[in-house]
Order: sequence, then C-alpha cells, then structure tokens
Amino acid sequence: MPDRIVADKIDVDPELIPGARNAVRICLQLKPEERITIITDEATCDIAAALQVEVDEIGAEHAVFILENYSSRPLVAMPQIILDDLAQSQVSIFCAQSQRGELPARMQMSDVVNKKHIRHGHMVNITRQIMLEGMRADFRAIDALSQRLIERVRHAERITCRTPHGTDFQGEFSPKLKWLKTSGIITPEKWGNLPGGEIFTSPANTNGTFVVDGVVGDYLCQKYGDLHDAPLTIEVKNNRIVDLRCDHKELLEEFREYTSTDENSNRVGEFAIGTNTACTRVIGNILQDEKIPGVHIAFGHPYAEHTGADWKSKTHIDCVGRDFDIWFDGEQVMERGKFLA
Repeated sequence: MPDRIVADKIDVDPELIPGARNAVRICLQLKPEERITIITDEATCDIAAALQVEVDEIGAEHAVFILENYSSRPLVAMPQIILDDLAQSQVSIFCAQSQRGELPARMQMSDVVNKKHIRHGHMVNITRQIMLEGMRADFRAIDALSQRLIERVRHAERITCRTPHGTDFQGEFSPKLKWLKTSGIITPEKWGNLPGGEIFTSPANTNGTFVVDGVVGDYLCQKYGDLHDAPLTIEVKNNRIVDLRCDHKELLEEFREYTSTDENSNRVGEFAIGTNTACTRVIGNILQDEKIPGVHIAFGHPYAEHTGADWKSKTHIDCVGRDFDIWFDGEQVMERGKFLA
C-alpha cells in the first residue's frame, strides 16, 4: 500500500508551501479529476509532505511512495509497485535524493512517463534551499523568455560560448535534432526538472574547452558541490572528451571513470541554455544550478526519445560553468550571464 506521509503527522514547514504550490498548481497544472503519484525518500519527506498538502487542497486522487519502504538503497531497479502505480496517473513527481548507481532505476521511471505521456516533475536532489529560491520563480515569465529564446536558437547553425575563466566552446546544430523547452511549465510531450528553466538539444558536433567551475551532475554533485576553487577543465574534439584536467585528483578520476562507463559516456549528448532568472548564483546543487542563465553541457544520454539523436548511453552527467558570453551565429545574446535585449 502507498504511504500517507501527511497522515503520519509530519510537521509541514510553511516556508515550503509557496514552492510546493508553484510545482503542483502552476508547473504541473494538476486538476481535481486527475491522479498523481509522488515518489520520495526518507531524506526528502518534508518536501513531499508540502507537495501532498497542495494535492489534498486540490482534491486529486494520489499515492505517495517512500522508496526505503519498498527497496534497499541504492536502488538496483525502481520497485514494480511504484511503476505500476505511476502507469495509472496523469501527473507524477519524483522528489528524492540520488545515490550512486541509481540512474538506471530513474530511467525505468522515465520510460513509463514517456510511454504514458505523464506530466512529470523531476525534483531529484531537491532541498529546502531550492524550494525557497528556484521553486519560487515566476515560471510563466520564464516560459515566455524560454519561448522567445528557442524560436531564435532553432535557426542557429553555431553557438559560441566563452567565460572569463577559460571556456571557449562551440556547438554546431542540425535541423534534424530538436530543441526542447523545459521552462517549468510541464506538458505531456516532455517531462521536466523542477525547478525548470532551460532549453536544450543534442548537438551535431562540439569542439573546444569547457571549464566546469560551477557543478557536475548525478551523485558527484552531492560529493563535490561548488567547483569554484578546483574547476574541472574538459577538452572536447568532435563531440568527445580528449583531455581532462583538475587539481582535485579524486574528482578528476571519478569523472574520468563515470565518462568511461560505456562507448558513449564521453560523448556530448546535451547542449543547454539556462533560463531561470530567479537563479542568480551557484549553490552547489545541479538541480538548480543548471538552470542559471548560461550554458551547460552533458556527456552521455542525448534524450534521443525527444531530440531525435540516433545513439544512446546509460549515463548522463551535466557540467555547469559561470559568467557566460554567448553568440548565436555571431550575434551576441548574453554577456557575463545576463541576457541582452
């Protein structure tokens, strides 16, 4: 049976309610006649409880699952009872902390979401700080900005980005590979992270130097946080990593190991531009930091089911920098992390 976390008398922090209301009512647009599945864990029950309060107020049927009640962590696979429940819902939320090796389990969940066209809010590694910052954004305004940007970028053949910290990177783009908008307003066509605020595609090719002085993704983010004082420098040629440098040797070796998992783990699968203007500084959490206005790239899985890429990988790791200048086909659209009019 699903868990009833609010009924178990979790004290709901009122400071979490505005972000939860944004998630349920604005981003996911839950209706009383719909059903929602909420997947959480012991570390994130307080946020799930705030989300459940909003669902209860709307009056929608729902189920809540605390992962540790159904499987040991780290997950080897998503528990079948959760996948079966998810398949019955029109809306879902995953708000839990990631652990090493759990990406395949989350991809099982994503497979159901994609197949059933569920409006899914992905809040992996969500924290109280993010609920008070990025989740309080005006997502309708972010959606409007993202729409204006994506209409321009779909015509771009090249995007160049540079930073004062050493990034000098260029992407080449094909009309055969689709640009997508995950602005926080979630539709059945594409699930999205919450907080939202980015546009992305799988690039046809990339070359150059990308300095990761923000954060890296997946479980490495929790371990290493803000990389400002020990940035990771990545050299890319023809969409593949050809060199890695970092003074933090443990991070360097873990990142090298991660991006060597399969034949495409070191291949640039995502090129993205953050559009959440409520996110103004790196906090050391990929869920929010990748939405900061600027560029981030990811190695591994290219979201082929959405972008149209003809390859795949079982890994996906995001890399975020700081203070970007960006040009679309030579026309500057961002200076030091600020969009130009």
